[in-house]
Amino acid sequence: MLSPTDRLLAAADGALRTLCAPPQAARPTPQPGVPPEAQVALSDAERQLSGALMRVNHVGEVCAQALYTAQALMTRDPALRQQLDTAAREETDHLAWTHERLGELGARTSLLNPLWYAGAFGIGVLAGKLGGDRLNLGFVVETERQVEAHLARHLDRLPAADAASRAIVAEMKKDEARHADNARAAGGVDLPLPVRGLMRLAARVMTTTAHYV
Repeated sequence: MLSPTDRLLAAADGALRTLCAPPQAARPTPQPGVPPEAQVALSDAERQLSGALMRVNHVGEVCAQALYTAQALMTRDPALRQQLDTAAREETDHLAWTHERLGELGARTSLLNPLWYAGAFGIGVLAGKLGGDRLNLGFVVETERQVEAHLARHLDRLPAADAASRAIVAEMKKDEARHADNARAAGGVDLPLPVRGLMRLAARVMTTTAHYV
């Protein structure tokens, strides 16, 4: 069992790894069903759009790392902490996949990633401190449902020719749905409607800003 100090140091290490080190995926990057020779080259406009959308998705994974790290730090339930840590490791795959795809598209990550991480971490700490484990899990459910819907919209917006980005986003969407289902099964409760609305508003600000910055 780790002491509170050990968990705090682990959280700090996780922040540094997320923001400063190249992410390493445990699973291979999802590949498109279209063979390379059949794929169509992206136009400059399509490449720019894909880069902006994948930058937003990368920011979402930075925030996911912060949220799961904060919530695992706050819970006193070892089983829940293990569940959160497992989900965070899968989100690390997403972080690595989107980071890799940004490089392939010639796009950069958001310049505001430290701000996004700090904000998401603070929200995770607040949810864990004020609401207890059931509300903590409910926050996971609502977050993942909103991310799942966001990724579905990106699948509609990504250029049809960008099979590589589409394969990554589709796999991420499946994982997010599973994380929400797992949190619900573990006892997550519905958040109050005003809280859900504030979460959507905050997500809209983040996605709009990260599209460009």
